[in-house]
Amino acid sequence: MKILQSTLLLLFMPLIKPAPPTQQNSHIISDYGTDNFEEILLTQDYEDQYLDEKNIKVKESMIISDEKSLQMHKDESVTPLPPKKENDEMPTCLLCVCLSGSVYCEEVDIDVVPPLPKESAYLYARFNKIKKLTAKDFAEIPNLRRLDFTGNLIEEIEDSTFSKLSLLEELTLAENQLLKLPVLPPKLTLFNAKYNKIKSRGIKANTFKKLSNLSFLYLDHNALESVPLNLPESLRVIHLQFNNITSITDDTFCKANDTRYIRNRIEEIRLEGNPIILGKHPNSFICLRILPVGSYF
Repeated sequence: MKILQSTLLLLFMPLIKPAPPTQQNSHIISDYGTDNFEEILLTQDYEDQYLDEKNIKVKESMIISDEKSLQMHKDESVTPLPPKKENDEMPTCLLCVCLSGSVYCEEVDIDVVPPLPKESAYLYARFNKIKKLTAKDFAEIPNLRRLDFTGNLIEEIEDSTFSKLSLLEELTLAENQLLKLPVLPPKLTLFNAKYNKIKSRGIKANTFKKLSNLSFLYLDHNALESVPLNLPESLRVIHLQFNNITSITDDTFCKANDTRYIRNRIEEIRLEGNPIILGKHPNSFICLRILPVGSYF
């Protein structure tokens, strides 16, 4: 019986053999392999880096929040600006398009000049029903450089209408009902009043005299009986075709007392469609580099 118990004890001893102690050394490498070990290290590094970045972002977020709080505190400490008065607000331009200093009011059937933003530099109000222009229309718009009223019904323009527009360079009043011209601003480079009803008596003797920058003058298709006086030296193009001009003199374009005088800048003069034979006035063109366009026979 004792022999049997000893035998059984020997048989079951491997089953109750204690497990070897856990080792955390180089044997791990042999258990998992080199590749797995590197992956574990990379994973550990990534987690450490992620945690570091997360901590940095949290710190940055805290700094930004502190800065915002500080800025809000500063903003609150600043004295608020007084509310704008009703007169200081920019017009709404309900019928027009206001864009970067330009105002477009074309074909909207307006019969007066609409309120304009103070910074307006260009106004295009073509093909409407405007009948009159006054000084009040532009009194608060000193930066205007171009005005275009083509195709309206303008019959009257107050003399002081453009008096404060010292920067105005281009003025177009074509296709209206004008009988006379107003006082023009001094810096004009282009003036267009073709297709009106302007007569010679409707243009004062000094209307163009001081316009030393005027290069383009369009007065064709009117009712002029003579060429306007005192045309400035700066003119390059003069359109006077289809008027009622019957004669010209030696002083119209040139200077009768100065045979050496030359108008170098003029590139084009049109006089066709007038009841005048230009060939009868040869001395009227001796200062010009080109002959006027018109009938010579």
